[in-house]
Amino acid sequence: MHFLLNKIKGDKIIWLVVIFLSVFSLLAVYSSTGTLAYKYQGGNTEYYMFKHFIILLFGFFLMYMAHLVKYSYFSRIFQIALWVAIPLLLLTLFVGLNLNEAKRVLPLPFGLTFQTSDLAKLTLIMYMARMLTKRQDVIKDFKSAFLPIVIPVLIVCFLILPANFSTAAILFTTSLVLMFIGRVSLKHIFSMIGIGVVILFILFFVAKSYPNLLPRVDTWISRVESFREPGGEDNYQVEQAKIAIAKGGIFGKMPGNSEQRNFLPHPYSDFIFAIIIEEYGLIGGMVVVFLYMILLFRAVKIVTKTPRNFGAFLTIGVAFSLVFQAMINMGVAVNLLPVTGQTLPFISMGGTSIWFTSISIGIILSVSKEIEINPDENEEFQPATA
Repeated sequence: MHFLLNKIKGDKIIWLVVIFLSVFSLLAVYSSTGTLAYKYQGGNTEYYMFKHFIILLFGFFLMYMAHLVKYSYFSRIFQIALWVAIPLLLLTLFVGLNLNEAKRVLPLPFGLTFQTSDLAKLTLIMYMARMLTKRQDVIKDFKSAFLPIVIPVLIVCFLILPANFSTAAILFTTSLVLMFIGRVSLKHIFSMIGIGVVILFILFFVAKSYPNLLPRVDTWISRVESFREPGGEDNYQVEQAKIAIAKGGIFGKMPGNSEQRNFLPHPYSDFIFAIIIEEYGLIGGMVVVFLYMILLFRAVKIVTKTPRNFGAFLTIGVAFSLVFQAMINMGVAVNLLPVTGQTLPFISMGGTSIWFTSISIGIILSVSKEIEINPDENEEFQPATA
């Protein structure tokens, strides 16, 4: 153990949080994929757990490699990646695989898929961290600072929106938080909110006039209506999640004893938190929430040691995005929010989502590693060397 701790750098508590989340993930995925195993794998219940274990293992490898890289180098890498992500988002809208009436993923060899929004989220946060750092001297200026920051945000969110409203909303909110922390003028931030609302209204009216253009709009409306009033498929999912939570009680039914996994749609992804509460009880659910809160707290602590430089904006942007997504997923499971289709970061079964989450956490660890090496260094980000 001592040898292992010497090999890894960065915030040790964040490493522990990720390990605990991975353990929850393995147990919950194994328990919730029984129906899939009997439907597609001839009853081989270990198949999905082993596959998920390999995905997590590769995720740890990506995290380890990312945390070894000096965080300032990510600025140049992802500056280029943003201009790759935008064409990929466009490509996904036209030739992506249709999942739940939306084109969200690109097909890859060997039956794999690539969710382009995962790449776009991380690259946009990187871009914003870089721009907020470079433009601090003129951050209140509309033309010199606000426009170069906001235009890529609107483009990326607009391209994600037709297929995945909730992901676009999370990214848009994260961008607003970053701009607020980066001291962008409040009147400019509110103008951006106004632009976002106007774009939504335009899309809504266009979708009503041309239903085939944006078929997801009716899904968004039905989910909100199902949240407000009983009835519909989305309400069925929430009702099953409520039953799972009620059966879990304080201490849960213990690992592998979930009953609602057989009735709950997507118990291994969108509603995995309900399965965790059913099997581990309210205590288990609180532990998961606590782990995400620790992740955010440690990120804030890192930010306080690197005020207003590239590492600070990068850390808070990535951490807020992950924890905000987790809170939305858990809020849906306990019926505090309408159904969104958001997964629980690092716990839900997945491929590219887990890998990009791993890279994101590796980047946070990279920033914390540099603080450990240079605890008194608070230099501003220098674009010429980043």
